[in-house]
Amino acid sequence: MSAFAEQLIAWRRELHQHPELSGNEVATTARLRRWLEQNGLRLPDLPLHTGVVAEVGQGEPLIALRADIDALPIDEHSGVAFSSDTPGVMHACGHDIHTSVMLGAAQLLKARERELSGRVRIIFQPAEENFTGAKAVIRAGALQGVSAIFGMHNEPSLPVGVFATRPGAFYANVDRFVIHIKGKGAHAARPQEGKDAIVLATQLVGALQTIASRDVSSLHSVVVSVTRIQGGNTWNVLPETVELEGTVRTHDREVRSKVAQRLRQLAAGFAAAFDAQITIDWRDGPPALINDPHWAAFTEQVAREAGLKTEPADLHMGGEDFAIYLQQIPGAFISLGSASEYGLHHPAYNPDDALLEGAARYFARLAEKALRQLSQH
Repeated sequence: MSAFAEQLIAWRRELHQHPELSGNEVATTARLRRWLEQNGLRLPDLPLHTGVVAEVGQGEPLIALRADIDALPIDEHSGVAFSSDTPGVMHACGHDIHTSVMLGAAQLLKARERELSGRVRIIFQPAEENFTGAKAVIRAGALQGVSAIFGMHNEPSLPVGVFATRPGAFYANVDRFVIHIKGKGAHAARPQEGKDAIVLATQLVGALQTIASRDVSSLHSVVVSVTRIQGGNTWNVLPETVELEGTVRTHDREVRSKVAQRLRQLAAGFAAAFDAQITIDWRDGPPALINDPHWAAFTEQVAREAGLKTEPADLHMGGEDFAIYLQQIPGAFISLGSASEYGLHHPAYNPDDALLEGAARYFARLAEKALRQLSQH
């Protein structure tokens, strides 16, 4: 194993052992600043509470690489020697992997700084998991002057050494809803005296599933999931209120709007049928991640040149706030295989460290080639 690979693994394992939740990545930020400064990277003074931005190279054009640095509120059960030392917090999504990859890319680019055809800005973004970090980075000015941006996510279902991406829609629109149902409470032995909010809720849950199966073309991707039902507190009372919570995932803007409209229509119809009250709290999450076709093809070409096995990525129903950057400037988001038996957000998730060196070298190569192409136009 090379000294470079050993360094990346050491960084990754230290980050993994000391995870921090979204917006609280204070110690993580301090570590990153120290490691970047030790490797000679410039750190622009940007108004970020957590997270850090580094630069290498001179002049124009300017491109950006992005990693996310936050962890999840999950108790770790991976069994690795470097498990989280913070109860209830774990890098269960691999942001420690992403961060170490971009640290490595920054180190490689610094070593070739004189050969670069411009500048590379490396963004270590906070708060991806609660979808606030990208907006904070943009407000801080980190995208100013950037012509293209690239990022990654590890993919546990793919072997190490496999690259996947796709042009256009990749990750989904992520929306959240909370439905408040108010009927009329009653004794469980005399339901005719009340308006049963639980019966209403269960029928509404079933009806919501028809949105994907009957209201939207089967050629479109739609998921409507009710993930929480809360109502009642004892065995012999019909509760007056029930609350449902869930998520909607889509890839098309018009489909996203149609699903929200249809959900409200169904809720209004059930409220009228049961003579109850229903209110909906709809919360827009990050938009669909739309890869620029040119840059998606470019990232794949560079992957082949780097010796990675390439394959087209499937549509992803998860959310990713990298999408917000792509609303501002063109770029591409990619998947790299991490070969974990357990998937993302699982307490036993354990990605293979072997991906680190190849991924870091890939992103350094990608940055160099993107600058070269931009400088020729």
